[in-house]
Amino acid sequence: MGRKRKGRDISGWLIVDKPAGPTSTAVVNKVRWALEAKKAGHAGTLDPDATGVLAIALGEATKTVPYVTDALKAYTFTVRFGQATNTDDAEGEVIAESDKRPSDADIKTALGAFIGDIEQVPPQFSAVKIDGERAYKRARDGEAMQIAARPLYVDSLLLIDRADADHATLEMVCGKGGYVRSIARDLGQALGCHAHVQQLRRIWSGPFDVEDGLSLDQIDALARSPDLDAHVLPLENALDDLPELKATAEGAARLQHGNPGMVRASGVEYGETCWASFDGRAVAIGRYKAGELHPVRVLNTAP
Repeated sequence: MGRKRKGRDISGWLIVDKPAGPTSTAVVNKVRWALEAKKAGHAGTLDPDATGVLAIALGEATKTVPYVTDALKAYTFTVRFGQATNTDDAEGEVIAESDKRPSDADIKTALGAFIGDIEQVPPQFSAVKIDGERAYKRARDGEAMQIAARPLYVDSLLLIDRADADHATLEMVCGKGGYVRSIARDLGQALGCHAHVQQLRRIWSGPFDVEDGLSLDQIDALARSPDLDAHVLPLENALDDLPELKATAEGAARLQHGNPGMVRASGVEYGETCWASFDGRAVAIGRYKAGELHPVRVLNTAP
């Protein structure tokens, strides 16, 4: 018989303004402890040196994580020109240098090639699996790997500041699976001057904004108190991009048992992914088919 997991059955989202230093997993563990939560996870890893929005899912909200990770997200980041590193960020070893520095006009022109549907090669130091092993583990052993390019959708990429010739601050809105470090590396190659990311901040992720985030110090101060509970956002916030369908009482009961349930729908296409609510709470996510929602995820959100 499996060991029963300890903690509270609390569901929802806590948004953290992650500082540089801790891993995303360490932040999840801090939040789980502070809320005494039975279950927690995050929507989209941030590198240890990156800051900004880390959305922590609690309880039943962990079932909605894919809908946040699939959503667009925005980053501001500072690119350091003239140096390439083995990690594509400031923590790595410098492996190439150049005296060339691009003009603002050069940068703006080059950015056009990184907008839309592009192919991107992840950094050598990344969590991509190569023959079942994380790339960063092989990279630490000095192995140089051929990592296959992956598709990335970039909605926008703008030059927003130029502090000096060595640095430029960019803002990018992109889909899931993107590596900002790869953008900086490839931009440096396109400009013929080498480059890496010096600072990186995620300013929003799907429906969650950095202005809604708590610092780790605030979480420590409010830990294990109703005051911290008050910052937990509803599970339903993660479903903003999906149509909401109102379930009938009978439909909600069927959905909660994993069966197709009757919903009231208008303007929804056959097969479209939607979520059903009853009495103001989410009960399931699934596909709409001829008056019913066919659940793929049941949400046990009863009070």
